[in-house]
Amino acid sequence: MKKIEYTIVKSNIKHTYIQIKNGEVIVKAPKKMSNKNIKEIVEKQRSWIDKKLKEEKKMQLELITPITQEETQYLKKIVEKSIEKYSKNIGEKPNKVTIKKMKYAWGSCTSKRNIAINIMLAKKPKELIEYVVLHEICHLKYMNHSKNFWNLVNENMENYKEYRKRLKMV
Repeated sequence: MKKIEYTIVKSNIKHTYIQIKNGEVIVKAPKKMSNKNIKEIVEKQRSWIDKKLKEEKKMQLELITPITQEETQYLKKIVEKSIEKYSKNIGEKPNKVTIKKMKYAWGSCTSKRNIAINIMLAKKPKELIEYVVLHEICHLKYMNHSKNFWNLVNENMENYKEYRKRLKMV
């Protein structure tokens, strides 16, 4: 079994937690916790750590894999149709929609009613792209993740939770 490499950061906290950042395992622990206890916690979480490291590696590969012209056209077409469909259903239309490379989100919506869609969605199935567009259009009505926001998402896409989960896995 391969040894897990990790960095320990001790501070004034009550609980230990593990973070995966840029392919590195960081263990944040209370100052008084022994390194032996930290090692035991890391071993208990081995399968979770391995899973998260694999997910992060996959994401990094996707970020460096070039997107083809066909994939870009595919994304633009689905985004345009989805904007039209969900804007009509919800009664809210964005001022501007841009498709760009984003590191930490699949989409975003500003208070100026501008929506950005991550170009990396070009490698994803249609239903996941539609979900992201719907999510951002719903932010035009509710600029938060309140119960009203999620109800609006659900009214327009009953199986959104499945898509949301699939996007978190990739």
